[in-house]
Parts: sequence; C-alpha cells; structure tokens
Amino acid sequence: MSDNNDYLRTGDQTFRLRADVFLLMMKGAGYAAIVCVGFGLFMWALYGIGLLLPDEAREADDPTPFSAYEAPLADTTRT
Repeated sequence: MSDNNDYLRTGDQTFRLRADVFLLMMKGAGYAAIVCVGFGLFMWALYGIGLLLPDEAREADDPTPFSAYEAPLADTTRT
C-alpha cells in the first residue's frame, strides 16, 4: 500500500500544499455542516413533538415548584 496523498495529482509542491490544506478545510467544514444540520433537525423534531401534545399539557403547572431558587426578601425595617 502506498502513502500517496496527492489528491489532486499535482506535481508542484507549493500548489499541492495549498490544495491539500484547502481540501482538508473543506472536509472539516462539511463535518461542521453535518453537525449543525443534525442539531437543527433534532430541534425541529422536538418542536414537532411539542405540537402534538394537547393544550392542557402546555398549560400545566410546573412539576417541580420548589426547584427554583428563591432569594430571601431584604429586611427593610432595620436601620
């Protein structure tokens, strides 16, 4: 098995370096686009599932009412 990584079959070393770096950057951009589109599809699916819920489920009380942090009120009667 040869280690020939000349993707564009060029002989000029400076052009080959620029072409290989460009190819690797486009490959990384493609991976990033796949991740972003996948995340968008996941969020769209969650939105669609939320639309299928009945209206009563959207208007329900918080199931964990004591989970929120409540700061104590300041005592303004002291001087």
